[in-house]
Amino acid sequence: MPALNPGTAAPEISLPSLNGTGKVSLSEARRRGPVIAAFFKISCPVCQFTFPYLERIHRAYGNGKVTILGVSQNNIEDSRSFAKEYNLTFPIALDDVQKYSVSNAYGLDTVPSIFLISPDGKVELISVGWDKKDIEELNRRAAKASGAATIPVFKPGEQVPDFKAG
Repeated sequence: MPALNPGTAAPEISLPSLNGTGKVSLSEARRRGPVIAAFFKISCPVCQFTFPYLERIHRAYGNGKVTILGVSQNNIEDSRSFAKEYNLTFPIALDDVQKYSVSNAYGLDTVPSIFLISPDGKVELISVGWDKKDIEELNRRAAKASGAATIPVFKPGEQVPDFKAG
């Protein structure tokens, strides 16, 4: 489990952007609303399973009031390939693959690790690995924050496990 607990202040994220447009900043994203920060490694099968669902949430509520921010623990080339393979359109930041300074600040030992961070910078929800109920809760909170009706994140007939360890 991450070293952070709900209610604690989220460490700043200020990292190079995957798309090469400068830095991605948590404090800047929080000005628009809550942030879902999702840490991953491209080789992680649970990350590969989870990130398309985060993309669904982004596409449903990415109206500028909720930010989904991927934080890659891989180099730029591998991260670009991952984003392309899974059709990710939300911002992705690149943690330093030598020091993992941001991942370490969040106390990570498992990916995916997902943090819902409020506009005031507090961690509201933490999800480690794949947890269907957590993804549904993130979806509900993203809908509420964006002022939209909740759109189901899972498609009818889709077989989705309740849990997968990261």
